[in-house]
Amino acid sequence: MAGEAGMFTVQQTVGSVLCCKCGILMPPNAANMCVKCLRSEVDITEGLQKHVIIIHCPECDCYLQPPRTWLKAQLESKELLTFCVKRLKNLNKVRLIHAEFIWTEPHSKRIKVKLRVQKEVMNGAVLEQAYMVEYVVQDQMCESCSRVQANPDQWVAAVQLRQHVSHRRTFFYLEQLILKHDAAVRAIRIKQMDRGIDFFFANRSHAVKFVEFIQKVVPIKSRNDKQLVSQDTKSNNYNYKYTFSVEICPICREDLVCLPPKLSSSLGNLGPLVICTKISNSIALLDPLTLRHCFLDAEQYWRASFTCLLSSKQLVEYIVLDVDPISSEVYVGGSKYVMADVQVARVSDFGKNDTMFMVRTHLGHLLNAGDYALGYDLHAANSNDMEIDKYKGLVMPEVILVKKSYEERRQKKRGKPRAWKLKALPIEVDASDTRGRVDEEKMNKEYEQFLRDLEEQPELRFNISLYRNKEYQASEMASVTDGEDVPSVPLEELLDDLKLSDEEGGDEDHDDGGMQD
Repeated sequence: MAGEAGMFTVQQTVGSVLCCKCGILMPPNAANMCVKCLRSEVDITEGLQKHVIIIHCPECDCYLQPPRTWLKAQLESKELLTFCVKRLKNLNKVRLIHAEFIWTEPHSKRIKVKLRVQKEVMNGAVLEQAYMVEYVVQDQMCESCSRVQANPDQWVAAVQLRQHVSHRRTFFYLEQLILKHDAAVRAIRIKQMDRGIDFFFANRSHAVKFVEFIQKVVPIKSRNDKQLVSQDTKSNNYNYKYTFSVEICPICREDLVCLPPKLSSSLGNLGPLVICTKISNSIALLDPLTLRHCFLDAEQYWRASFTCLLSSKQLVEYIVLDVDPISSEVYVGGSKYVMADVQVARVSDFGKNDTMFMVRTHLGHLLNAGDYALGYDLHAANSNDMEIDKYKGLVMPEVILVKKSYEERRQKKRGKPRAWKLKALPIEVDASDTRGRVDEEKMNKEYEQFLRDLEEQPELRFNISLYRNKEYQASEMASVTDGEDVPSVPLEELLDDLKLSDEEGGDEDHDDGGMQD
C-alpha cells in the first residue's frame, strides 16, 4: 500500500553479530555464540545414560521390565523402541524429539538407539543435539521358562480333559477353537493321553480361565481337587497342586440317540430316535422323521446322562434309487431340510440281492437318484440299549439316513493336496503310553475324516480358522476342481498365514523406525 501511494519504505534487514568466541558472523541469539562454540561450551547430553544393560529371555523372547514384569517384543519393533526409551534415566531433564534404531547384527547382543533431544541453555537459547545409546543384551530365562527347563513337571495346576468315546474327532475340533481364541497360550505343557489331553499351567487362575473357556464351547462337567506340596508353618504359607477333571459329554455330531422316556416326555414327546446335528455349549437334537428339534444344555444332559445308540463309526453306505419329496424347504436351527421318501439299497448288497428299503429322511434337498448316502442300518443292527426296551410298541425304522456320501468321487482326488491347512497345538505324545503304529494310523484316518467334515459342513468351519496352503500350486487347484462335484472350502474363506514379526518389520521400514515426541 505504501509503495502504491509513492511513499518511501525502508527495507527490512536481518542483522548479524559476531560470535563472542570465534568472531564469525551469525544471526543474533540469546547466548551471542555460534552453534559450534555453544556445543563446545555446553553438552546437553551430560548426565544422560549412554550404556544400558537389559535382560532378555531367549526362550520366550521377552525383556525384563523391572522389577518383575516381562515384555514380549521383536527386534526393531515399536514395542522394543518404547521399552528401550523408558529404561533411560534422567531423560526428563531434556525434551525428546526423535528416536530410531541403528542396525546391528542380530547375534551381536547389542541394540543401538539414536536419540535427538533439546534443552534450554544460556539465557534461554534452545540447543538440539543427537547422541547414541548402546544397550547390552544379557540372556536370562524368565521364571516360567526356567521352571519348565529345570523340570517340566513343575506345574501348579493341571486340566485333565477327557471324553469317553472311541474316536478323537471332538478333540480335533476343540484344538482349532483353542488355537483361534488363544485359550491355551498360558499352558507350559500339553500332553496327549488316552481318550483325552492334559494341559499344565503355572498358575491356578490360568487353569480356571481355561476350564471356563471349555465350558463355553462344549457341554462338560468338572470337579477340582488340590494336594498339599509344602508348607511353612512360621509364615503360614502353603503350596498346593491343583487338578481339574473335565469330562466332555460322550454324544458327538451324527450320533443316533434314543432319548430316555422321562426326557422325551419333558421335550414334548420328541423322538425317541433322534440325531445329534451339532455340538456347542448345548446339544442340538433332530427327529429325522418329523423335523422337530431341541437343544439340551450341559445341566439337562448330565441330569439324564444318556449315551448314543449308534455312533458315526457304524454308518453304512447306501445307494439312492428313488427320491420323492413330500414337503417344501424347512429351516431348523439355521439348517435347511426337506422331508422325502427315499428308496435305498446297501452298497454291499448291490448286485448280490434285491434287498431295498423305503425310508423317510430329512435329506431330500441333497439326495438324488444315483447318489450315495450314509446311514444307520437298524434292520441288521444288534443294539443292547436299555432305553429302547422301555418303549413298548415302538416301531423301529429300518434305516435312518444321516448325510450324503462323496466317497466314490473322493477316490479321484486321493493323494492330492488341499488348498488349505490347519494349525496344531504343540502336543507331546508319549510313545510308551500308546500302541505305536496302530494308534498313529487310526488317528491319521480320524483326522482325515475331520478334514472332510470341514469341507462338507460350512457351519462346522464357521468358528475355526483355515489358512492358505502355500505349497499348493495353481495348476493343481484347477485340476482338482475341474468336473468334480465334491464339497470344498472356498478360497475366500481362507486366511493368509502371516508372521507378525515380518509385518511389523515392514511397517517400521516405511516409517523409518522413528518415534517422535
